Amino acid sequence: MRGLSFEIPNKSGQYLLNILNAFDFTQYFWKTGGEEAYYIENDELGAPLFPKPHVYSGEAFYNRISAGNYYVLFADLKAFNDPLHVKEITTYEEFLNSQCEFALLLVDCSYVTIYTKNQKVLTALYTKAIESKYENVVYITDENDNRTTFEIF
Repeated sequence: MRGLSFEIPNKSGQYLLNILNAFDFTQYFWKTGGEEAYYIENDELGAPLFPKPHVYSGEAFYNRISAGNYYVLFADLKAFNDPLHVKEITTYEEFLNSQCEFALLLVDCSYVTIYTKNQKVLTALYTKAIESKYENVVYITDENDNRTTFEIF
């Protein structure tokens, strides 16, 4: 099993935090890039959740996704054990051959695709998605993975 796909509600909240709380995501360094996500301020889109492409420590990443409600249109989040090994990952093969441990791609506000090298994390994410009543929760396998790139645009 390569990963997991599912749909979250198309509304604001703390969905990234809810999804990632299935495992200890703060142990990683998180590379952001290409996101279109905003904090909700006065019931409107406000400041960017991730102002620019950046590498966040686990604690700094946690602080961003737990600081309030936000609305995510697109997100490309990759987790690495060591900030010195952070690099662009654009295909599944690059993912396998890199130090990247986890990739979360969110497209069109609702469609989440996750890849992880850790099967225990994958099982925990699956359970969390079911408990959260996300829709169309499906494991991604070699047979059903039709994604050609790890890019959201």
